[in-house]
Amino acid sequence: MPDRSKPKIIAIANQKGGVGKTTTAINLGAALAVEGQRVLIVDLDPQGNASTGLGIDADQRNFTTYDLIMDSMPLREIVLPTGTDNLWIAPATTDLSSADVELVSNENRVFLLKDAFLSEIATEFDIILMDCPPSLNLLTVNAMVAADTVLVPLQSEFFALEGLSQLMLTIREVRQSANPNLRIEGVVLTMFDGRNKLCRQVEEDARANLGELVYQTKVPRNVRLSEAPSYSMPILQYDPASKGSESYRALAREVLDKQLAPA
Repeated sequence: MPDRSKPKIIAIANQKGGVGKTTTAINLGAALAVEGQRVLIVDLDPQGNASTGLGIDADQRNFTTYDLIMDSMPLREIVLPTGTDNLWIAPATTDLSSADVELVSNENRVFLLKDAFLSEIATEFDIILMDCPPSLNLLTVNAMVAADTVLVPLQSEFFALEGLSQLMLTIREVRQSANPNLRIEGVVLTMFDGRNKLCRQVEEDARANLGELVYQTKVPRNVRLSEAPSYSMPILQYDPASKGSESYRALAREVLDKQLAPA
């Protein structure tokens, strides 16, 4: 059984951009919140899209994940509520873009985020989702060192699995050096179109290579899902009846079912 005294910490990572990491962080977070989980999203992308997509304006981001990692600011001083019940965010700004260079000279550089999650406030959440930047840099490595698991959004496109092999190599290296308990939470196929032969082939290859690690839920290409961030809302709030909303609700149930399954 999972340890209820501390949150489940999940890094949402893929070094490729545009595969649906932020969309997954926002909407899986919102769907888990609807299921009654207390969810914190930690925005680790200097673009700050998860923060914007949850309605946190730039002038509200007085303290950010840069302060958390670089200045050891308490998590409590950074976390902000969102417009969704049970969902909070530690926001990001472009300040984070310099963190990777600044971290190089810090001997403790890969453990800073893990140390931040040892704070008392972290135990107030059931699940922490980290939206990682689109690169395998020190911010992503910090997330993997702090995480229990890695959830990988995989766009249904040519070369998708080749990009995944580099991510798996990084996960293996982190497991060997800093976080031996790190494992794969799961792989979710994103931007999926069942009418497209290539999408179906990517799914077939992914399931053949990764087996049960690939979620049954597939996130479709969905106009409403693409529109939601511009209204600063999760899809569950923007259009609860859309296919995008249905898919993230289904993914949340799969994540929770796996968490509750006996080891």
